[in-house]
Amino acid sequence: MKFSDVSLITENVLALTKFYETVLQSKAEGNDIHSEIETNGAGLTIYSKNSANADMGFDISEKWGSGNIALGFNVDDVDLEYERLKSLHVEFITQPKTYPWGARSVHFRDPDGNIICFRSIPK
Repeated sequence: MKFSDVSLITENVLALTKFYETVLQSKAEGNDIHSEIETNGAGLTIYSKNSANADMGFDISEKWGSGNIALGFNVDDVDLEYERLKSLHVEFITQPKTYPWGARSVHFRDPDGNIICFRSIPK
């Protein structure tokens, strides 16, 4: 089994896709219904809530659980990324911090309120 992707369900695929293209510095493929960004690891898909409801045959907002998920991305230098993200005016949850397990991380939100963690792991 291979983990392939995480899918974010949204009411505004184009806005969320543009945000992730900018933050991840990667180009998405798709349209206003479904877009995908390939990362070094798993893919990130962004899927229209209305289309998901129609395609799957149920109201996804009744089934999407607790919402207690965060997306994590390993980066070379959290502090450099933090400075770059500040210029994008993202909503930060934390400042860069080194945790007891050695990872240095910063947490912020995407336009839909999902939590994103950028982390550097010491080599």
